[in-house]
Amino acid sequence: MFYGWRVVAAAALALCLGAGPIVVFSFGVFFKPLSHDFHSSRAAVSLAFTLQNLAAAVCAPLTGRLIDRFGARKVILPGTAIFGLILVSSKMLGAGIVFFYIFFAALGVVAGCTSPVAYSVVVSHWFNRRRGIALGFMMLGMGLGAIAVPVAIQRLIAVFGWRSAYAFCGGAVLLIALPIAAVFLRGDPKEKGLSPDGITSAEGIAPGAAFERSGEEGLSWHETWHNSGFWLLISSFFLAGASVHACVLHMPALLTDRGASAEGAAMASSIVGIALLIARVGTGYLLDRFFAPRLAAVFFCGASVGIALLTFGASGKAALAAAFLIGLGMGAEGDIIAYSLSRYFGLKAFGTAYGYAFGAFVLAGALGALLMGTGYDLTRAYTVPLMGFLVAMMTAAWLMTRLGPYRYAPANVHKEHGVAPVQAESLG
Repeated sequence: MFYGWRVVAAAALALCLGAGPIVVFSFGVFFKPLSHDFHSSRAAVSLAFTLQNLAAAVCAPLTGRLIDRFGARKVILPGTAIFGLILVSSKMLGAGIVFFYIFFAALGVVAGCTSPVAYSVVVSHWFNRRRGIALGFMMLGMGLGAIAVPVAIQRLIAVFGWRSAYAFCGGAVLLIALPIAAVFLRGDPKEKGLSPDGITSAEGIAPGAAFERSGEEGLSWHETWHNSGFWLLISSFFLAGASVHACVLHMPALLTDRGASAEGAAMASSIVGIALLIARVGTGYLLDRFFAPRLAAVFFCGASVGIALLTFGASGKAALAAAFLIGLGMGAEGDIIAYSLSRYFGLKAFGTAYGYAFGAFVLAGALGALLMGTGYDLTRAYTVPLMGFLVAMMTAAWLMTRLGPYRYAPANVHKEHGVAPVQAESLG
């Protein structure tokens, strides 16, 4: 078996026990226990998540830049170890909410080392023609984590309390995710005498030649930064990220306000995870066959329908359908961010570019969660902020339709569809 698939499997497991499932997708399960323990409003509890996202947004570009300079292993392994130790330290937190703010901000600083920012760089170097499906399987780990981790944490909170729940998660990171990443993760196929997609030098192609022939090395960070297409992508990701994060993080509280049980609200979070699971692999498969911006527009429109259902008071099965559609949008966005950046700007500065893009996505999540909590505190309902996020998601779908053709399309696209390779100066 091509060693790249082992890299994908190791990355998927690491993402399953990374910042996404533990910090982001499970935050809604912690919401009411935290509010009760600290005697704080929902906006005050949301501020912790906002601080975490702000720290993650600021540090994600630095993580990407360090990976571009020093290699993935030298960044991912120590970052994962620190992430696990911070989670374990939850048992020592003080009684004031300010200590929880510091705890969550510290998690945000190292979150990029356990996020798609780090692992997408690795997987993208191992795959070219099958990059979409490889990224999809990698992100499958985050989808599985989004399904299993909130339910497991809900049980841990019920038995041991929220502090111990975070500590148990830290132990899993240190004892499972970190060792497997240390054994199997390799940053470049050249280390195994291979080229992307498993081409060997014995087949007449020197390692790395596939990138050289197609210009896959890509644009420099300076060229990417000054390109209008990059900012168009960032704007779309920001609007969509704010919308889906706000809905997912506040969904358990929203549904319990409408009469759902705590278990039923946790089930809605798991439905989001199931949708993420489907979208991760499905989008990855489709990205190798269809134009990424059009796929993004379709998924974002579907998420808009889900937000509309929540806006107009969906409950019961309708609420679960809304959770599913929003989860599809969130899952698809994760794959499309990495894939689109690699196809429009190449891999030369991919870590840095993805760091900034992911930072914008995370920053959007912080703003979205805070706006949703603040909107609830001001109006005692979620209707007004949901209407704003509905408009934002529809705008994100429209922006994706404004992108031009790929710069670095894979060779099989050119051959099968008769599309000439797109030159770097063709967009922006």
